[in-house]
Amino acid sequence: MTDTPRLVRAAVLLIGDELLSGRTQDTNLQTIAKYLAPLGIQIAEARVVPDVPETIAAAVNALRTAYDYVFTTGGIGPTHDDKTADSVALAFGVGIDVRPDARAILEAHYKTTDLNEARLRMARIPEGASLIANPVSKAPGFQLGNVFVMAGVPTIMRGMLDDVGPRLEGGAVVASRTVRGRGLREGDLAAALAALEAKHAGVTFGSYPWFSPDGYGAHLVARSADPAALEAAGADLLALVRNLGVEPEIVES
Repeated sequence: MTDTPRLVRAAVLLIGDELLSGRTQDTNLQTIAKYLAPLGIQIAEARVVPDVPETIAAAVNALRTAYDYVFTTGGIGPTHDDKTADSVALAFGVGIDVRPDARAILEAHYKTTDLNEARLRMARIPEGASLIANPVSKAPGFQLGNVFVMAGVPTIMRGMLDDVGPRLEGGAVVASRTVRGRGLREGDLAAALAALEAKHAGVTFGSYPWFSPDGYGAHLVARSADPAALEAAGADLLALVRNLGVEPEIVES
C-alpha cells in the first residue's frame, strides 16, 4: 500500500508600499499559485506588508513556521526603500553583507568591477542563503531555509521561479471540477452546497457569480486531492444544477 501524498502548503508575502497605496496592482500571487499547483503545493495564505523591516521580519517569521514554504516578492532592488534582504536577515537573526558570488554576477552583467553603491545593494545576501538565479536582469534573489526571496517585477519574478521549482518538494495535487449554470443565484445554492460539503469528505466547494451583457449565473467549483472523491463531487454538482432546472453549460477539469 502506498502512502497518500501529504498536502504541502505555502504562503506568499507581497512586500511594498506601492501595493498598499494602490499605485501598483499585484499579479505575482496569481503567477506563483498557478506555478505551484501542478507541483502539489497549495497557497494557503497571502499577506501584503509595507516596506518596514520589523513588519516584514515579523511576517516572515510567522509564515515560515506555519507553512512548508514562503515566497516573498518585492524589495530587493537597488534603492533605499528596498528593505527585504535586511528584513529577512533580521527574521533569521543572521548577518548580511555583499557576497562575492552575487557581486560577480552583477560585475559580469554590467561589465565593470566598479559597481556603484546602489548596484552593490543588490549583492547583499544574508548569511547562509543560497542564490536564486535571475535570467532577466541578473540581480539574484535568495533562499534562506524555507523562505524564497524574489523580485517584485512580474517578469523577473516569473523567471526566478524556474530556479526555485527544482528545490521544492511537492505533495498531493489538488484538482477541480467547475460547473457553469446560467441564471443561477447564489442564494438558491447555499444550502445545497453546504450539504454537498458535508457529504463529501476531503472536498471543498465554492460558488462564484458571473455577470455579462447576456445574463448572469454562477460557477460551482469542487476541489480535492482525491480523484475518486472529486469525480463523485463533480457528478453531484451536475445533478444539483439540473435539479434547479438549469442545464450545465460548461464542465471543466
